[in-house]
Amino acid sequence: MSFVDLKPQTPSGDDVLSILKEDGSFDAKLEPTIAAADLVQLYKTMTMTRHFDARMVTLQRQGRISFYLPGPGEEATVCGAAFALEHRDWIFPCYRESGAAFHRGVSAQMIADQCFGNANDINKGRQMPVHWAFAEMNIASVSSPIATQVVHAVGAAWGSKLKKAGDVMLTYFGEGATSHPDFHNAMNMAGVLKAPVIMMCRNNGWAITTPRELQTASESFAIKGVAYGVEGIQVDGNDVLAVITAVRRAVEKARKGEGATLIEAITYRMSSHSTSDDPSVYRDANDVDTWQPKDPLIRFRKYLEAKGYWDAAKDEALLVEIKATIDKAITTAESVAGPKPETLFDDVFAEIPPHLQLQKQELLTYLAQEQH
Repeated sequence: MSFVDLKPQTPSGDDVLSILKEDGSFDAKLEPTIAAADLVQLYKTMTMTRHFDARMVTLQRQGRISFYLPGPGEEATVCGAAFALEHRDWIFPCYRESGAAFHRGVSAQMIADQCFGNANDINKGRQMPVHWAFAEMNIASVSSPIATQVVHAVGAAWGSKLKKAGDVMLTYFGEGATSHPDFHNAMNMAGVLKAPVIMMCRNNGWAITTPRELQTASESFAIKGVAYGVEGIQVDGNDVLAVITAVRRAVEKARKGEGATLIEAITYRMSSHSTSDDPSVYRDANDVDTWQPKDPLIRFRKYLEAKGYWDAAKDEALLVEIKATIDKAITTAESVAGPKPETLFDDVFAEIPPHLQLQKQELLTYLAQEQH
């Protein structure tokens, strides 16, 4: 069987929580209570995420940044989950969660600076593009090793429980991460400790080139929680209202001390895994056409229009505003020089030890000589 013969799982059946239909209609009995202004802001965040990702991919193709991981099609899963948290709660991202950062107040400028690795980069040029950390906003560091953030989230959740802080941890990961030992270690401890943590599994059908059918023989990813004593639920990951409802429920449960929840958000990656792979080699192009009507932005916009909160003129104005914001962020980021070499020695020790002070001075002396 070839890769193109394998189809990613689509949301179906009574076990998958879904509220919004493709035409924007919805189940009024399940519709969550959300203020109109908050709904509009959420749509703006999701739209910014889509366009920011697209521009970063373009910059990489032009050779202006080195790498990027886009997430078109996954905005409802990412932004909806972040929306359902309180700002005191911690987010442990994978590497496709710029939308969660935007929701927390991170600016396009901050992420653009990080992608260019300039002197304003919060990571001082030490990480790959889109591998940021915003600890002051309770967002942990993005890290490429698969599933490590799941363990970190459980550890932080246990700490919160021990301190009776009442904080909840949410971690994002792809379905491919469920094949890694760290996922299973984290799930076991989350179940044993009844840790206040939410495991948000983005089942987008592909773990880079590996389709779901070659990733697991389980009937779902949510069912993997059963063995560890962790509740698992499935949600339509392209339905932002369903995602919010599922995460809100999991947050409430966690704050009550009732333990962890594994949420499988069934969605689709409508792009390459990263700027380093070509999905046409392993994926049937018709799959994208199948998922296009399920686009989370289109569904959400139709819902807002039906509620009278949004219209075409507002959408056009938003796109103009987003383009201007991203253009400015890119222009500014490209104009800033790289981090100073001496910053290599920062953030390792509270006080730089003598042997590193000597190395720092040797580096500065060498660089001074090179300039003459």
